[in-house]
Amino acid sequence: MKFDKSLLSGSTQLLVLSIIAESDAYGYEIILKLAERSENAFEMKEGTLYPVLHNLEKDGYLTAYEQETAGGRKRKYYHVTDKGLKELAAQKEQWKAFAGSVEMVLGGSGA
Repeated sequence: MKFDKSLLSGSTQLLVLSIIAESDAYGYEIILKLAERSENAFEMKEGTLYPVLHNLEKDGYLTAYEQETAGGRKRKYYHVTDKGLKELAAQKEQWKAFAGSVEMVLGGSGA
């Protein structure tokens, strides 16, 4: 199922932090993992992802480093900082509370 982009925009940081918290990753890898884990419901474009990564880095939630691939190409990898892990935990709690409240409203709508 495809979702309205406005639903995704409020949770983009949470999704990106969640992917990178499991293991350091480069941009395209994050896009692939997000699509795979959501069964292609979340197909993020590079133009959406990179500003999010840069903001997370600016806020101290991520650090970036370059690593050379087997083919000699350099890739920029992102790593979640301790501050980022705390932010991820806080955002997960907010999301759970929000989703629970939405469910309560939808459950009472008779739909």
